[in-house]
This record gives sequence, C-alpha cells and structure tokens, in this order.
Amino acid sequence: MSLQSAALSRVKPSATLAADQKARELKAQGRDVIGLAAGEPDFDTPDNIKEAAIKAIRDGKTKYTNVDGIPELKEAICAKFSRENGLTYKPSQINVSPGGKPVIWNAMIATLNPGDEVIVPTPYWVSYWDIVLLAGGTPVAAPTSAETGFKLRPDDLERVITPKTKWILLNSPSNPSGAAYTRAELKALADVLMRHPQVWILTDDMYEHLVFGDFEFTTIAQVEPALYDRTLTMNGVSKAYAMTGWRIGYAGGPEELIKAMAKVMSQTTSNPSSISQWAAVEALNGPQDFIKPNAKLFEQRRDLVVSMLNQANGIKCPTPEGAFYVYPSCEGLIGKTAPSGRTIGSDQDFATELLEAEGVAVVHGAAFGLSPFFRISYATSNAVLEDACGRIQRFCANVR
Repeated sequence: MSLQSAALSRVKPSATLAADQKARELKAQGRDVIGLAAGEPDFDTPDNIKEAAIKAIRDGKTKYTNVDGIPELKEAICAKFSRENGLTYKPSQINVSPGGKPVIWNAMIATLNPGDEVIVPTPYWVSYWDIVLLAGGTPVAAPTSAETGFKLRPDDLERVITPKTKWILLNSPSNPSGAAYTRAELKALADVLMRHPQVWILTDDMYEHLVFGDFEFTTIAQVEPALYDRTLTMNGVSKAYAMTGWRIGYAGGPEELIKAMAKVMSQTTSNPSSISQWAAVEALNGPQDFIKPNAKLFEQRRDLVVSMLNQANGIKCPTPEGAFYVYPSCEGLIGKTAPSGRTIGSDQDFATELLEAEGVAVVHGAAFGLSPFFRISYATSNAVLEDACGRIQRFCANVR
C-alpha cells in the first residue's frame, strides 16, 4: 500500500519554488548565484502597515477570528473594490484567505466534481493547473502565443469550451508573461462567456497595480457587469504592498460561493493570521501614494531587462504590459551545444545549463505550459539585473 494518495500523485511540486530553493542551496554552498525565479517584490513592507500589525499585537488582537476574515478587513476590501474597480460587494460577498493560492484552492475544492473542466490559458501560473488536478477537476489548456501577446483570443476560447466546462481562470497582468488585457480584449472574451452561462470566471488580479505606461487596468466583471453573478474577483496584498510573507489574499463573489469557500476553510486552514488581517486593513485603507512610484521602478527594470535580453544571441524577449516578469523565447538556442558540451534540447535544459555555467536561476517555460520559453522575475535591483543579464548574454554567446 502506497503512502501517497492518488490525488497527490496527480500533481508536481511548484517549479518556481523549486528553482528558488535550488538557488538558495547553491548560495549556501558558496556558489555565486543570482536568483531570478521567485516572484517577490524586493521592497520592504511600508512602515504604517508594520505599525498597524504591532498595534494589533499590543492591543491583544491575537485570537481566532471569523473563519474567512474580520469585519473590518471585509469592509476595507469592499471599499477597495468600489474605489478602484467600480464593483459593489457586501461583506457577506468577501472571502479572506491565508494567501492568494488558498483563495483559488478554496473555490476549486468547493465547486469541482470529477469530470468538471477548468480552462487555463497558457502560459499559466504554475499552481493553477495543479490546484485543479488536486481538487479533482480536469484542467484544459487554452493556447496563446508570443504572436498574440500571450493573450487568449475569443475564437480560441470558444474552441475549448465544452458542456463540461465549469470555470475559466484569467490572470491579468499575467504571471509568467506580464501580459495584460485591455478593456476591449476583456470585452471580447466576455462576449464569448455570455454565450456559455455554465462557465464561472475566476480572475486573478494580484498584479493589478503593476501596469506600465498609459495602460489602464480593468477586470472582467467591471467590463461586463452581466458576468458579475458568476465571477470571483481575486486579489491580495502581496505584490502591491510588498506583503508576500504576511499571507493575505481575498476575493469578492456571489454569496453562495463565498459561503462554500468559508465551509472549506472551517475544516482546513481556519482563519488567516489575525495580525496580518489588521495589517491588511491598514494597507487598503491607508496611504496609497507609494504604489505608483514603485510601479515606475518596475517599469524601468522591465525596460532594462528587455533591452539586454534582446541583445543576447538566440533570445527574443517581448515587452510585457505589467507584473514583474518577462517571458523570453530561447528557441534560437534549442538544438545547440552548451558550454558544458551537452545539447540544449528544451527550455528546461537551457535553464539547467544557464544555472550551471553562469549561476543565474530562471524558471523553464514547460512549467508554465508553454515552451520554449523561460521566466525571469525582475523584482530586484538594477545592479543585480545588469549582472544577471550580462551573464545570460555571455552564456548565449558561448552556445555553439
């Protein structure tokens, strides 16, 4: 009898966490390694948010809370959705979970039955696919390409919808590509979904505030209000507020779904950290003036990385609209010989050889469902990025 369950055997460990862990291990061994695998802002959590957490501790707000969030945080989230997205929710329509990933898990485990299909546009954040599998559903890839800007076209969406389709997972700006949908592009997808009333929409807006230039962020229930009753609009404090370790994700959606997600939490995680919840109240209600300057810094880093990567032999790097990732193609190096003498047969080989030869950790594209690409997180300093991209240029120049 195997110890491992059939459910667990369907999934793989997170490739992004594995790549980041490998970089940490090599650093601990004394290797000169630059880790560009983890999706984590290098900024510190703002002081007012830290102080709110300290005050919560001093005020004794250290007990269990309502399973899916304190009333004060739910009110702050409702205000945020109204202020920034033009969406009206009541506190009874809000879920607060210990991170964004549990929001998705809670929604999937609460709604999926064997045979239910979930559409996942490629490239996708590594956890989407495996969460669906773990929850007993069937993930269905919806293709995109560099030529479409890594965005799902309406015709391609129409082709993958079947009577078994229960959900579609949308992510804009995207992890891993940084692609972001315009209002018109979202409306075109919404028009397709309007013809298929059995399909629910989970939109992951975690990178909402990290858009560049004059790009205007919109979310699908805002663009097409007729989809409001079957849309779960997800967000969190991790990226915009540099609060990755605080573990607070949230979502707004229909009361029936929110109640079902709370039921899951009542038998799994219980409530998110009380201290983190009070910090999140301050994040959402407090000063927001640091968000745009931070986004501008990320935009400058994007421009640096895109420019340097496009000067590397065999690499083509599109310019993303948001987030803090680029998703370059390494197709020009496939089939060639790395400095080690081994053949680069895949994007995974490329990532392995790059780490070995130059000490730069990236995540291979197959982990995100679309090859031959790789993901770089540019959530680090310009000096580190210049060093890393220079090493990538050198590696590519030495491929024969």
